[in-house]
Amino acid sequence: MGEYRSSQLDELFGAIADPTRRAILDRLASGEARVTEIAADFPISLNSVSKHLRMLERAGLVVRRVRGRDHHLSLNAEPLNAAAEWIEHHRQFWEQSLAGLEQFVTRKPRKKIQRSSRQ
Repeated sequence: MGEYRSSQLDELFGAIADPTRRAILDRLASGEARVTEIAADFPISLNSVSKHLRMLERAGLVVRRVRGRDHHLSLNAEPLNAAAEWIEHHRQFWEQSLAGLEQFVTRKPRKKIQRSSRQ
């Protein structure tokens, strides 16, 4: 994985690590909204919501369209595909590794050949 892609994933995972930002994404999944509409859903200041939105925008998860004084936001779920691919790759690796470990642990033990002590 290249450095650029790695930094994209860092931004993405950082953005979705916070429950407020995940809640904003959930809200935008139901359709476009103005910044003030989103801010009304949270018990934090408009400035704090704006900081969360900027982080989501940097990660490419939110797209902003400005109409006059209104800022309309919409969800861009495309970057989540890269995260899903990364998670799937690692899930498969661990599934295979753990399956191999399980097979090793549950394999019937071989009978040991006893050697005579009189040699």
